[in-house]
Amino acid sequence: MSVSAGQGHNQTAKIICDCLERSDISAEFLNTFEFINPLLSDSVEKGYLLSTKNLPKIYGKVYSHAEKRDHNPEANLISISHITTALLAQKLKKYISQYSPDVIVCTHVFAAMLVTYLKNSTGLDAKTIGIITDFTVHPFWETCDLDIYVTASELMNYQMERKGLPAERIKPIGIPIDPKFAKRRSSEAACAELGLPRKKTVLVMSGSMGYGDMLSIVKQLNDTPLDFQIISVCGNNEKMYKQIESANFSKLVANYGFVGNVDVLMDAADCIVTKPGGLTVSEALAKCLPIIMANPIPGQEDRNVEFLLNNGAAVKISETYMIDDAILRIFGSEERLAALKTNIGLLGKPRAAEDLAEIIKSM
Repeated sequence: MSVSAGQGHNQTAKIICDCLERSDISAEFLNTFEFINPLLSDSVEKGYLLSTKNLPKIYGKVYSHAEKRDHNPEANLISISHITTALLAQKLKKYISQYSPDVIVCTHVFAAMLVTYLKNSTGLDAKTIGIITDFTVHPFWETCDLDIYVTASELMNYQMERKGLPAERIKPIGIPIDPKFAKRRSSEAACAELGLPRKKTVLVMSGSMGYGDMLSIVKQLNDTPLDFQIISVCGNNEKMYKQIESANFSKLVANYGFVGNVDVLMDAADCIVTKPGGLTVSEALAKCLPIIMANPIPGQEDRNVEFLLNNGAAVKISETYMIDDAILRIFGSEERLAALKTNIGLLGKPRAAEDLAEIIKSM
């Protein structure tokens, strides 16, 4: 069960379904709000896109306020019932009853809250799992009552326990990513597959929404006094794709829109410049790819930045620490690069999806 608020939650859910099907476990993906009420789903998705892309500071303040609110599980469960209404909850209950799952996996906290509401008000026989898709515990997870909580790292255990979540229910196996990110091809093979020469390569990504000013980043990279090529991935942002495509660069810039071969692009790259979304970061960590973080969405992605910086696994650019500074730091010292890769290796969880499948089998 997922909710469309950005593509990461749905993508994680579909990855889990695919992995379970390969393990001979029947799995079905449910976009929860879309099933309950398409208008509700459309409103949530458009509201998320509007607030994160056009009003990021306001979104960040709302997120911070939610983190600091009084932790009153009963009040929050009442609020979710107001959102869904008893009739809509009954619709979902009927669906779950007919499907009769052994396990319900929630990749978004709203879905987990709804499952908790149904569990407490009408009863559910299924075991329940929540997937926390960032390197922080989103507000409201502590209001949920699930059998297992999957986190990105054991370094989040204390944060989970501090929120009142039982230690024995926490499984820090990593955010489930496509198993193809556990396989590594040589950079020479990856570049050949992409039709690019093999040379030092910087991959620039902005998430499925094409968030942030990628054109500015590519221009700054182009002006950096080092010899490398650039791969830019604009996602669904057609305007950004056309701007980069029509610009003149002295370096080779291979420009893409939405792609399905991010694993190949990462294998070709020597570092990645990216918005620090939980799924993209997990994929880069699995590939042991040095990360330069740019344009975090205020809220959960700010917390991702803190986690990665505090664990020495990434570099962040800002108005006073520019992209050329970061590139020169990463490429300018073998010792610093080796230390960065060592820390990345400690955090990478390339088998997270398979490990989750094993947990589900055991349930």
